[in-house]
Amino acid sequence: MIKTYISENEPRMLNELFSLIRIPSISAKPEHHDDMLACAERWRQLLLKAGADEALVMSSQGNPMVFAQKIVNPEAKTVLVYAHYDVMPAEPLELWKSDPFEPQLRDGHIWARGADDDKGQSFIQVKAFEYLVRNGLLTHNVKFIFEGEEEIGSPSLEAFCREHRELLRADVILVSDTSMLGADLPSLTTGLRGLAYWEIEVTGPNRDLHSGHFGGAVANPINVLCQMLARVVDADGRITVPSFYDDVEEVPQAERDMIARIPFDEEKYKAAIGVKELSGEKGYSTLERNSCRPSFDVCGIWGGYTGEGSKTVLPSKACAKVSCRLVPHQDHHKISQLFADYILSIAPATVQVKVTPMHGGQGYVCPIALPAYRAAEKGFEKAFGRKPLAVRRGGSIPIIATFEQTLGIKTVLMGFGLESNAIHSPNENIPLDILRKGIEAVVEFHLNYS
Repeated sequence: MIKTYISENEPRMLNELFSLIRIPSISAKPEHHDDMLACAERWRQLLLKAGADEALVMSSQGNPMVFAQKIVNPEAKTVLVYAHYDVMPAEPLELWKSDPFEPQLRDGHIWARGADDDKGQSFIQVKAFEYLVRNGLLTHNVKFIFEGEEEIGSPSLEAFCREHRELLRADVILVSDTSMLGADLPSLTTGLRGLAYWEIEVTGPNRDLHSGHFGGAVANPINVLCQMLARVVDADGRITVPSFYDDVEEVPQAERDMIARIPFDEEKYKAAIGVKELSGEKGYSTLERNSCRPSFDVCGIWGGYTGEGSKTVLPSKACAKVSCRLVPHQDHHKISQLFADYILSIAPATVQVKVTPMHGGQGYVCPIALPAYRAAEKGFEKAFGRKPLAVRRGGSIPIIATFEQTLGIKTVLMGFGLESNAIHSPNENIPLDILRKGIEAVVEFHLNYS
C-alpha cells in the first residue's frame, strides 16, 4: 500500500527533500552558479537512489540539465517527467518567519523556498516513481528532464530539446508545476495562456522642459503615452489591435458550461484583492476572462519627476512595459509585430515612439480525451476522493508549448500547488498532506497509464 510506504519512509523522504531545499539554486543570480551545479548533482544522486537505470548531469547553453531514465521494456510506452530545480530569489528576507533555505516543519507544512515550486512538486514525482520501482509495479518506461532555468524563462531548454530529441523521445510529458483550485477541490490544468511583452519608449523634446514656459505648446510624452495606451482596449474590453482576434480559439460551449460549474464566489474574490467591481471583456464570465480569453495590461509606466515634493517639469521621455496574455493558436511572434505596428500607427508626429519586443511564449491546450489525462484524472480521484475539475489557467508556461513544437509530445499538467503555498513570495510552503496525496495520485497515474 502506498500510504503505508509513505508512512514508513517519510523521515528519510523529508531528509532527502530538505537536502535539495537547502541548496539556494537561484538561477536569477550569477553568484549562485556553484549552487546550480550542486543542486543538479544532488538530483542526479536521488534519481539513481529512487531506481533510475542511469542519471546524468548534462551541459546546456546555460545551467546544467539533469536527465535520468528507467527502461523496463523498449516496446512499452514512455512517460517523460519534466521539472525545474531552480528557485526564485527569497527577498524580502525580513518577511520570512524562518530561514528560506533551512526548511522547517510547522503546523503540518514544510516552510522554505522551493517547498512547492518546484522542488516539492518534483519530489512528488520521484517518490511515486521510487515506490513503483521498488514494488515491481512499473510496466512502462519513465524518463526525467530537470532544468535549472525555468524561473528565468528557460533560455537553454529549446536548444537542448532539439539537440537531444531522440534521448527525450516519449509518448507523453508529465509536469507537476501548477496548482489546484483547493485542497478539497482537486483540478487538472487543461489550458495555459501565451504571452507577448513589450517596452514602449516615447520621446518628445531633447531635454526636460519648464512646464510653465512650454506646457500647452509642446507635446508631453507621458500624456501621449497614456493616450496611446488608452486606445488599446475599447469600452467593451476588447483589444483594438487590427487582426488581433484572427486566430483566437473560441471556447466550446461544453467547456464554458464546465467552467460555469467551478465553485467561484465573486464577492469573496473581490474582497480578497480589495476591489469593489471587476472589469473585462463583455460577454464573458470572470473565470473565462482570466483563463481562456486574451487580455492587455500595462505592467509598469514611468517618466518625469517622481521624487519628493513637486517639480514643474515637462519630461523629455516616458516609458511603459506592457503585455498581452494570449490564447491557444495566437502566435506570440505574430501578435508582437501586430501590436508594434499598431502603436506606431497611432503615434502622433509630435513625438518619437520606439516599441521593443521583450519575450513571449505560446499558449497550450491539453485534450481531455488524452489517455494520459484520463490516467491523471483517476490518480486524483484515488488520492483526493473526488474527480478533478478540468480548468484553464490564465498564466503562462512557455516551455509547455516548446515541448510540443520541438518534441511533438502533449503534456499533462498534474500539479498539486495551492494559492496559500505562496510560491515566489515570502513564507513559501507545502502541506505535508498534499505531499502525501500527490505521491499517491502520481502512483495511480502510472498504474492506469500502463
